[in-house]
Amino acid sequence: MLNPEGRVVMVSGASRGIGLAITKTLLEKGYSVSAGARDPAPLREALPDVPQDRFLAGRYDAADRTTHQSWLDETLARFGRLDGLVNNAGTSNTFSIEDGDEAELDALWAINVKGPLFMTRICMPHLKAAGSGRVVNVASLSGKRVRNENIAYNMTKHAVMALTHGTRRIGWDHGVRATAVCPSFVATDLTDGVTKISREEMIDPADFAEITALALALPNTAAMAEMLVNCRLEDTL
Repeated sequence: MLNPEGRVVMVSGASRGIGLAITKTLLEKGYSVSAGARDPAPLREALPDVPQDRFLAGRYDAADRTTHQSWLDETLARFGRLDGLVNNAGTSNTFSIEDGDEAELDALWAINVKGPLFMTRICMPHLKAAGSGRVVNVASLSGKRVRNENIAYNMTKHAVMALTHGTRRIGWDHGVRATAVCPSFVATDLTDGVTKISREEMIDPADFAEITALALALPNTAAMAEMLVNCRLEDTL
């Protein structure tokens, strides 16, 4: 397994939920973390006791391309290197085949697909230079099958799967490994309205963070392209 000491990981969508849990877990394991959020102030308040020499809270808005480069620049200026990128920022809505405005579709495409795509593009040279760079895309089981009417969300998560495999292909010879981590229901704000399963039965964000940390720590010789994480039985998965 890769030693986390000295390794720098960027985590998008880090102000709450999965992203905040991943940030906390990586810091506890000894990584240096650059955590991106649309408003970094609450993120700093949520982590008052973290070692400041290993933590940076930067501004990142998946739909605002100018923040992508500035966040990366700030990370490199602070830590001098980049070893991992966790594309976690994402959103959902109820756009379906039969209902919904085009603007809703465009918003999901901008945040869930273009965000991780263009972050991966600008980070790739630095990840290649590291020799053991890692990209973890927080996808969804909705990127593996379709079980509801929210077709825009399903489409974007299927696209994230394609992005992950494309990233693996172009980065492989340079030691870059990419993994799509695909959860079912995680107990976060995004699933507040879910009634088909109780909160107690959902994946705990802290447990999901441990799975993400595993993807970052696996050596070049034991990479996992996809990690499917469920909280209930699905025969096809």
